[in-house]
Order: sequence, then structure tokens, then C-alpha cells
Amino acid sequence: MTKLSTQVEGSLNITTPGLHIWRIEAMQMVPVPSSTFGSFFDGDCYIVLAIHKNGNNVSYDIHYWIGQDSSQDEQGAAAIYTTQMDNYLKGRAIQHREVQGNESEAFRGYFKQGLVIRKGGIASGLKQVDTNSYDVRRLLHVKGKRNVVAGEVEVSWKSFNRGDVFLLDLGKLIIQWNGPESNRMERLRGMTLAKDIRDQERGGRACVGVVEGDNENASPKLMEVMNHVLGKRMELKAAVPDTVVEPALKASLKLYHVSNSEGKLVVREVATRPLTQDLLNHQDCYILDQGGLKIFVWKGKDANAEEKKEAMSQALNFIKAKQYPPSTQVEVLNDGAESAVFQQLFQKWTVPNRASGLGKTYTIGSVAKVEQVKFDATSMHVKPEVAAQQKMVDDGSGEVQVWRIEDLKLVPVDSKWLGHFYGGDCYLLLYTYLIGEKQHHLLYIWQGKQASQDEITASAYQAVILDQKYNGEPVQIRVPMGKEPPHLMSIFKGRMVVYQGGTSRANSVEPVPPTRLFQVQGTSAKNTKAFEVLARATSLNSNDVFILKTQSCCYLWCGKGCSGDEREMAKMVADTISRTEKQVVVEGQEPANFWMALGGKAPYANTKRLQEETLAITPRLFECSNQTGRFLATEIPDFNQDDLEEDDVFLLDVWDQVFFWIGKHANENEKKAAAITAQEYLKTHPSGRDPETPIIVVKQGHEPPTFTGWFLAWDPFKWSNAKSYEELKSELGNPEDWGQLTAEITSPKLDVFKANSNLSSGPLPIFSLEQLVNKPMDELPEGVDPSRKEEHLSVEDFTKVLGMTPAAFSALPLWKQQSLKKEKGLF
Repeated sequence: MTKLSTQVEGSLNITTPGLHIWRIEAMQMVPVPSSTFGSFFDGDCYIVLAIHKNGNNVSYDIHYWIGQDSSQDEQGAAAIYTTQMDNYLKGRAIQHREVQGNESEAFRGYFKQGLVIRKGGIASGLKQVDTNSYDVRRLLHVKGKRNVVAGEVEVSWKSFNRGDVFLLDLGKLIIQWNGPESNRMERLRGMTLAKDIRDQERGGRACVGVVEGDNENASPKLMEVMNHVLGKRMELKAAVPDTVVEPALKASLKLYHVSNSEGKLVVREVATRPLTQDLLNHQDCYILDQGGLKIFVWKGKDANAEEKKEAMSQALNFIKAKQYPPSTQVEVLNDGAESAVFQQLFQKWTVPNRASGLGKTYTIGSVAKVEQVKFDATSMHVKPEVAAQQKMVDDGSGEVQVWRIEDLKLVPVDSKWLGHFYGGDCYLLLYTYLIGEKQHHLLYIWQGKQASQDEITASAYQAVILDQKYNGEPVQIRVPMGKEPPHLMSIFKGRMVVYQGGTSRANSVEPVPPTRLFQVQGTSAKNTKAFEVLARATSLNSNDVFILKTQSCCYLWCGKGCSGDEREMAKMVADTISRTEKQVVVEGQEPANFWMALGGKAPYANTKRLQEETLAITPRLFECSNQTGRFLATEIPDFNQDDLEEDDVFLLDVWDQVFFWIGKHANENEKKAAAITAQEYLKTHPSGRDPETPIIVVKQGHEPPTFTGWFLAWDPFKWSNAKSYEELKSELGNPEDWGQLTAEITSPKLDVFKANSNLSSGPLPIFSLEQLVNKPMDELPEGVDPSRKEEHLSVEDFTKVLGMTPAAFSALPLWKQQSLKKEKGLF
């Protein structure tokens, strides 16, 4: 079997984050120079190793990319080498099969400037991407709003359509043509790619011109070049809509058990959505089919070695049997090294023996206990990642205003009722805190379980009005009853009480229950609340403290598993519930009246405190859209702040809460539909998510540290310093008159040469400054073009003598270039 060569193994640094790329040449892995990363030939196959580092954890993704014109032998070799690479990494990698034209977002995301797919390959003699060569004539079709893929197409108007961006690359001139129906982001991405080709492939010695397809008359010279090169202009094709994937298809999951015990592949369906982790047996291999969009193969650590080795083949056979397209994406995962995307297709995914990173939403009455983590509130803004993990913007000592929804209007809550939340009401709570001298606002929308639908609707409507009053700055947090976040509890300093029903309205005629039972959760003034439960013995739990209020007495019942801190906090919150003296009752020593008040003794949860299981939670960012009339969420792998586009809305899912980020130029309909869109995301999530998960609406420029902490190195000034598309276009620094450059292309000079002329094509030979500066023509070395002396310099010497990069120089008007060359002795 093919093995990784010692040369490949020797060149691998498997602890440093970054990319390694190899091309399959004569069935061997040949490294691709980093200067040409992002350029792929469609006649070849490639292997890409991505190394990621998160704290002390290193993870690996191996992608093998199949060009549409590559040979079966090359494809087979790439697949085998991928398996060998995984073995070398001791089964810690995730394997991906990428087919040209259907690359995964993760793969595209590695090439931020764009993925360029060129015609040809090893078989046609194209060994690598030439740099500094002007002998180019190609048309690139740029697709994708976020991670761009540019494929070479026929150099003709026939290739164009009204909705995409095209780059006509003519060596010295690159023309970007923007379809009339292309959007701002697609145009920006096209420009980034054009500049990248200019700077990386041409050493900065090319011009980039832009033609707006809806105003071609504004660029007559560039259009003259396009018509000269592309032939007669014809009617353009209509815009090609982006592939739309129905959420229902994404949520369609089927798990199959795979076996070759009888000498042939046997695939048997074992489960459909919702899936649970315990369905995966360590002794077996499984295929998870996500609606035919993507196939996952999971290899149990104790599975048959032959089955593990054949994992990718099994997936390809499965695709054939199901008659799915050959380009269907495949991901092969090892037991214990699963991707976040795979984990979150299951209802919950736990990792044994891992230190707890994130807590989970606490459920009243459950035996499992959430560990309360002590934190220093002053570190929240210095270390936003702490704020994000703890879900705290500060210690709750800011200013607070509370309103209740009454007759669908806002009514201020009397100070004596602050901290009391009734299940029959809805409340709006505006919290104001300072970072330096600047005020920031949180707007909590608390919705009781017994509140009417009209009141719930009114709470959302009034939140919008309040939000507008504060210029759209507040971060909106929807809090369903029972899902109160730690920060909301910290505002009331250990005195927050949630009642099952009722209201605090002055004119209420609802009878107050004679007996009430409250479960107390929390260990400090920052994380404590009392939550009303059914006044029955079955509601008790040995791990907690309960307050039982009757007409004659107030009991403080302490379970055997509760801590001293929990008992102290229970005493404090009990004073809020009842002013009468508290009778402390220890579990097992209850008086008869205690049980009588609860309707008699009955079994309750009394197992000793369970260890909190560690949920494997990876924050995930999605770009959201409902422009097609239905909700679509596109995941952005390895996200950072740059991925948040001002024209869009994004959803950041950290499992026990969901952030909805709204860019300042986002579509008005998407802004209005923010909460509904986030709810739709939860409803259509493949793992069957809790629809009551809190949703937090965040506006661009007003992000709290609980949000920014999930992004590495958040820059609060990023958008205030950002340049518009028009500003970037004006900075291309093109000549005022395109006449000379267009004349060279449309009316090329005849080649005139002498006996000693240099006839070799390609990049000009490089000479030192001493050989070129202030030298008359007869003293110049052989092979120097006297009119282009500066192009014979290395980039380092060029920058040193002319005081700017080749890219900056080529952007100058011709007269300025000539003047500078005279001044520096290069004319």
C-alpha cells in the first residue's frame, strides 16, 4: 500500500497552525509553494492539511480535492494518501472529500482572498502558477459572496450572466466586470481577488479596471478592450440563483450501521432524527446521511481494522447506491475526534474527562447540579472571553428600570416588587452600565408562562419602541420564564423570586395560594434565585434548599447535598418571600406539619449529587437570510470578526443561548424578523433543540463582552475605520486615461527584433541596482530592455530605489512614473 514518504513526514510540523498543500504528481505527493496557495488546476488532485490550535489543543483536517479533469489513478492516490496522513496523525484528523464545484465552506474558508481554479494540470505540462508573466488571456467567473471560487471559463461574452462578477485577465490589465444584479459584497470580493492576482502573480505590475455592468458607458476604453477580446457583444444570460438548501433537508438525518463481516458491505438503517450519542458503539462503524447533502462516516475506536481502512470507500459506495451526485461531500471522523458540525447533529454530545468549559441551562427539579464558577466582574471588559463564558457583562451593579405589561402598555413596577417576577406577567427591564465614560444598555424581555399571547406580543412591540428611544443601542435579551441568565439574577443581589402564576398588579383579584414551595438555586448574591414549584413532596430534591411558606409558618428545608453557601443565600431570599420567622428543617428531621402542608410524605429525588456532565459545545456562526421567503443559515467555519458583514444578519449559537447580530446595512425585513428567524433556527436544528433557549439581539457597534468574547482579538474600531466599496475602487490608482494601455491591447505593435535581441518570453531577468542605475544604453547588461529598467529589479531593490512597491508604482500616472524614473537614474 502507498505510504507517506519520509520526505513528506520530515517536512511536516504538526504542532504549528496553518496549511500544507501537496499536488499528486506521478502518484507522489509534491509540495505546493505557499506563494501559490489558493490556485488549483482542474486536471489535478491535491491534498490539503489544515492544522488548528485552540489553547493547548491541536486539531487536524485533511481535505483531498478532486479536479474535474483529473484521472482515476490520481483520485485513488489522493484518497490513499489521505488515509495514510490520518494514520500518521494517529487517527486525530477529520478527512474530507472535496469535488471541484462543490467544495465545503470550511475548505473555501482557508483561502480568504479566493479560490482560483485554472484550466490544465500536470498532464498538460502546467507545473505551477507562473508569476510576473504577462502572457495571460483568461476569463474568471467569480462566484460566492463570502468564500469566493473563481473558475476559468471560455473567453467569450457567452460565459457572462447578469448576476455574477467576472475578471478578464490580460496580463498587464485585469478588468473586473460587475453584473448589474451582483451585490456589494460580491463586488468587494471580486476586487480583493483582482488585487491579489495583480500583487501576487504580477508583482504589482498590472492595472485593475472596474466596469459596472449597469453603467458600462462610464468606462468606454475598458469596454473597447472587452469587446475586442470577447468578440461581439450579445444579450447576457439571466442571473443564476445560488443553490438553496431547504432547512427541512438539513434536518433530515438517518444513521446506518456499516458492516463487512460477511465479506461484503452491509448497510442497515438504525435510527432517524433526533439522534443520541449512545447510538454510536465503539466496536462499529456508522454512516450518517444528512439529507443527501453530506455523508459522515464515523469509525469506532475498537472497530474492525479493515472496516476503518475502507471508510472512505464505504461512503463512496453508499453515495452510488443512493444515486446521490458524485460531488456529494464526505467527512470521515474518528471516535473521539469528531467535528463540531457532526456533534451538533445529536441531541447532546458529551466528552468524558474534559474540564468543563461551558455550563448548561439549569433545569428546575433535576438532580444534576450546575457548578457555580467564581469570577471577578472587573475582568469582564478586559477579558471579554471570560464575559462570554460566564454570560456576564458586569457584576449587576448598574442602574435598572423595570416595567410590567399592563393593558398592552408599559407600567413602571413599584420598588417594593423589584425582583419579584410573576408567571402571569411580562416585564421589560432596562439595565444601564458604563465602560469608561460610555453608557451601554441591556434590555431584558421576561415572559411569564401564564402570560396571555397578547401580552407576550405587546412585550416584543414595547421592546422595539424602547429600543428606538435609545437609538437602537440596547442589546435585547428574550428571557422565557425559568431560563433567567446569571446577569439578570445578579441585578437583584440574591433576592430574585419567580412565581408560577399570578401578578403584582394593584387591582389583581387572583387568590394567593395558602401554601407555596420555592426551590432555591445559587451560592452568592450574583447567581441566586428562588423558583416556585408545585407544593408537593415530590418536588423536593436532596441537593437543594427549599422554602415552604404556609399561612402560619415559613420553613427553610435543607437537603443533605446542599452547601453552606446555598443555605446562606436561601435565608436571604426567604426574607423576600416571607417576613415571618424561618424555621430551619434538616432533611430527615421534618415535623409532621411540614409534610401535612405538602399534602403528605412522598418519594422525591434524593440521589447524592450527580457530577455535572461536560457538554461538548463549540460556538458556531451562521450567516442568515430570509430573502427567498424562507429561513436559510450558512455556517462560517473558523470564524472571526471579519466574517461579520455590515449588509447581513448573523446568528452566533453557543448552545444554551443564541445571539442574533444585525449589521447596520442589513435588509429592513431581516432586522424586523430577527427574533422569528432565530426561533426558526432553533425549530429546524437537526438535533431537536430546546425552543425556549434564550435569544439575544445585538446591533453592530453595540456588542456586549458576552458576545465579543467568542471572537479572537475583537476590534471595537473595525467598522469606524472600514472603507466603502467606492473608496476602495478609487484607491486602485488607475491611469486617468486608459488610452495607452487599451491601444497596446487592441492595436498590438508588430514584433521588431535584431540579431542580438532577447527572444525569450516570460518574466524579465533580474539585475542589481549597480548594473542599471545611471547607466547609458551601451553599458547595460545583455537582455535589459532600456525602456523597462525598473522591471529588471528585485522587489527589494525596486522598493529601496523608488521608495514604493511595484504595485504602488504601477498605480501612478504614466508621466509621474517617467518623472520618478528620471529622478532615480532609471530612465
